[in-house]
Amino acid sequence: MTTKPRLSPAKVADLLERTPRSSFIGGRFLGGTPDLDVQDPATGRVLTQVVDADAASIGGKALDAAVAAQADWAATLPRERSEILRRAYELCHERADDLAALMTLEMGKPLDESYGEVTYGAEFLRWFSEEAVRLPGRFRQAPAAEQAILTTSRPVGPVLAITPWNFPLSMGTRKIAPALAAGCTVVLKPAQMTPLTSLAFAQILADAGVPAGVVNVVVTSDSSGMSSTLMADGRLRKVSFTGSTSVGRSLLAQASEHVLRTSMELGGNAPFLVLPSADMDTAIAAAMPAKFRNNGEACTAANRFYVHSSVAEEFTRRLVESTEALQVGAGIDEGTTMGPMIEPKALEKIEELVADAVERGAKVLTGGRRPRADELPEGCRDGYFYLPTVLGDVPADARVNREEIFGPVAPVIVMDDVEDMVRAANDTEFGLMSYAVGADLGEVTDVAGRIESGMVAVNLGVASDAAAPFGGVKESGLGREGSHEGIAEYLETTYVRLPL
Repeated sequence: MTTKPRLSPAKVADLLERTPRSSFIGGRFLGGTPDLDVQDPATGRVLTQVVDADAASIGGKALDAAVAAQADWAATLPRERSEILRRAYELCHERADDLAALMTLEMGKPLDESYGEVTYGAEFLRWFSEEAVRLPGRFRQAPAAEQAILTTSRPVGPVLAITPWNFPLSMGTRKIAPALAAGCTVVLKPAQMTPLTSLAFAQILADAGVPAGVVNVVVTSDSSGMSSTLMADGRLRKVSFTGSTSVGRSLLAQASEHVLRTSMELGGNAPFLVLPSADMDTAIAAAMPAKFRNNGEACTAANRFYVHSSVAEEFTRRLVESTEALQVGAGIDEGTTMGPMIEPKALEKIEELVADAVERGAKVLTGGRRPRADELPEGCRDGYFYLPTVLGDVPADARVNREEIFGPVAPVIVMDDVEDMVRAANDTEFGLMSYAVGADLGEVTDVAGRIESGMVAVNLGVASDAAAPFGGVKESGLGREGSHEGIAEYLETTYVRLPL
């Protein structure tokens, strides 16, 4: 199998040479000897190395820098903060080629999707540049006295932002943009597997005019050491984390010591309900991105497909056909629509989940294995690939119904009753994202209103938007990112009583 590379080896080498490879503290990259591998999951080879910072010492310096910059940044005029964020938005688009290529190289998603993430991630900078000049506050007379009630907003203070590997740019912008708009300084801890995009973004922020110390980026393989060090320091005032529920629980426990403000965007187990009235063109158009976007490695990915028996045969057939049309390969190659998994452990987890489902009676309708060498482009045969998969006859007790798959596997469960579909959709400790497809407005709105999740997409496969509140219920998290709610997570409210 051969494909045409969209990025030549020479262009890749030049990009990696130009990309910073050490932590960014106090307005400068620290330098040092690179010793932490950054792998290309499409080839299994090392792309480059970055400096693995000591979590305690460099993390402490990053917090020192953030604390030192906090008062001046909070006092900066909102219009000035707004214009800096707007310039960062523009620079992201000007450097879209570099940002998209870095994301594809270090994370694996198809290049077209990486360009989509540049657009999406940059939008948080633009949205919160506009929110920066609209911070909430009010003035009114006290109801029973000749006095006034004044409420004002002020920044929470220095923030620790911890981001995952699956959306290397937008997870950072979604946290940093509202923090800066509110007047908070930030220490960013990006995932060690995908640090390059965050370091390139740090350069964008500096070039946009963000003052030294306002945003600091620490690249370290010692994630727990980093969070423990900073969260034990009383000067830190907020933690924003995106990642697994198990890590989120640990961070919440640590946050209790200093009663830190927290935002937690945690695990998902999104149900996708295909209702009796569903139009099949609409259902498939929604199902494909809901399941397979970002290689299936998204907390919002459809994890369980509950399909009404009246439409199950056609939906399943067309889902299999569309899944088999996906082109597996390196994200930088022309025509690729499905890239690799991030690491071998991710592959092994997917294989375990599929094997468990099959042992319990599920049928592999397509995929269900790693591709053979002749099914992959030359150069990708040591990459971390899994064929896009559809499972049929999935029993209720299969692990794929309870655990987040985080890969390109679509389990289909056929049901005869809509009530049972809703009940099954809610039978999970998670509640981040849900999907419902139906042409009957009454049916679909009724179902959407009874699903227990922070977000519901109706007849759509993607719902994320900088102007909308992103977040979950139950064990999928606390707080919201994006929209007006997003900046509120970084603000404290002060009440002042005044005589009239």
